[in-house]
Amino acid sequence: MIGKGKSISHTKASISYGWNQEKDAEIIHSQHLAGENPKEITEEFKIIQSQNQRTQRNTLSFVLSPSIEDGKRLSKQELKELTKKFIKAMDLKERQAIAFVHRNKEHVHIHLYVNRVGFDGKTYKDSFIGKRSQQKAYEVAREMGLTNARDIQHQRLYQIKQKRNEIKQTHEELIKTERPKSLDAYIKLMKEKNIKVIPSINKQNKLQGFRFEYKGQNLKGSEVHRSMSGGKIIFQISNNRNKGITKQNIPTMKLEGKAVQLSTNIATVLAKRIVKKTIKKVIDLGMGI
Repeated sequence: MIGKGKSISHTKASISYGWNQEKDAEIIHSQHLAGENPKEITEEFKIIQSQNQRTQRNTLSFVLSPSIEDGKRLSKQELKELTKKFIKAMDLKERQAIAFVHRNKEHVHIHLYVNRVGFDGKTYKDSFIGKRSQQKAYEVAREMGLTNARDIQHQRLYQIKQKRNEIKQTHEELIKTERPKSLDAYIKLMKEKNIKVIPSINKQNKLQGFRFEYKGQNLKGSEVHRSMSGGKIIFQISNNRNKGITKQNIPTMKLEGKAVQLSTNIATVLAKRIVKKTIKKVIDLGMGI
């Protein structure tokens, strides 16, 4: 569940929005109020707010959004319980409040409006209200066994990590065993493994890297792994040729049967790797320091 909160000044407009019947609005909680429409509720808020004229943003507005799956199964009573727990967690039990549930979209959500001014005339501190709303919504969701935004995020990050590892492993295996000698061959082999390699061409019509599309995820090569940047992939493929890459063939590579220029970044990476390879070869021959 996701929780959002802020202080507002447009009380009547906000409560009217919450009450909007076009959004299949339904009151699920009300405390310390007797009004039967947005105008009456706003007037009750104003009576208490008149004790503290200095506060401009005198109403608290919250949105509580369970996950789509949780929203579909939660009953009106369970949504009411969720709201009451959130109000208690935010220390707002002794203030006027009203909450509506909107079911007009797939994502069921709750709009909660609370009088920022208490019966004693004191104003509720709204510093870091957004962050506190997130934290309390997280705690309430855990208490009620609901799916949390953090849990969903962690799950997504784990899934992305798994896909990155699968792409990297497939790439390394193909480079080592199939030894593709051209970009076209490499792209074809990856496609056979259900990984779509998408060349990234900049406005100057130069190749600047690759993106990898796999199981609904689209990632830059460097996002998959630092060893899969455009320059490093081209260097690996070039090494599979008999002569390998040289300073003379850095500017262009063949892609879909046509010569394509390489971006400055890729050319720089290739130049550095050529230098390192040359130095290593000299040392291996016993001609170095």
